[in-house]
Amino acid sequence: MNEQLIIRISRSSMSFTSVNAVNPEHPVTYQPYDMKAGISMAANLREAFRIVLMLSNSPQDQRVMVMVDSPVLMVPIDLYEEQDKDTLYGHAFPDHSPLTTHHSPITVLSYVLPNLNCVALYSINRDLKQVLDEHYPQTRYLCVSAPVWNQLHQRSFTGVRSKLYGYFHDQRLEVISFQQNRFKFHNTFDAQRRADSLYFLLYIWRQLNLQQEHDELHLVGDIPEQEALMEELRQYLKRAYVINPAADYNRSPVTKIVGMPYDLMTLIVKGR
Repeated sequence: MNEQLIIRISRSSMSFTSVNAVNPEHPVTYQPYDMKAGISMAANLREAFRIVLMLSNSPQDQRVMVMVDSPVLMVPIDLYEEQDKDTLYGHAFPDHSPLTTHHSPITVLSYVLPNLNCVALYSINRDLKQVLDEHYPQTRYLCVSAPVWNQLHQRSFTGVRSKLYGYFHDQRLEVISFQQNRFKFHNTFDAQRRADSLYFLLYIWRQLNLQQEHDELHLVGDIPEQEALMEELRQYLKRAYVINPAADYNRSPVTKIVGMPYDLMTLIVKGR
């Protein structure tokens, strides 16, 4: 089977993407889903299975990848024990804790990043996961930013300057820095206002002792008020850039699809 279905789920959005390796004229079909307010994400997905042809026509043995956007905890790989993942996640994110009730509302998932020597812990609503597993017993799950981490890590080795990255997605800003084969910094902030994004980026730049004249800041994704933000950043930093996915990915057709998140583009072009 040469067709893959990718379901991307965030706090307030859902999309479905079909990737067909044997159809060069239409290799990728991307369909955002209009969420219904007032009902759960699981109920929205059940409704989508009823009305979205991409889902209703798909067989149970379809190759399915589910990208999940939820709070992430990075654990050094040499300290990670699978049986401790619920406890670790619950202490890091009490509001999303799987330990608060006997019947936990979430399932904690893990994704190993061998090139970065860590394990990413993230979560999915248990009812939502049940709907997915009912339709696709062989579902594979992926933290939504994992393809981006791997791609930016590869970029961090180009040149001699230290680099700070900002990835904007789902109305949040993920700030990332690497030191050889490890995360030097990783955190996520609400970024609906340009002033907040500017503050977080400059504060972390200073916290990491990056050099104003020498080191580099690279932004990518759905950047709010991009021109104004870059103009303000360049008042403080000499080397601030916006990553162009079309140039990075050799003008791949997916980079022309309106509204497709950078993480989804990266997964399709570069893999996990």
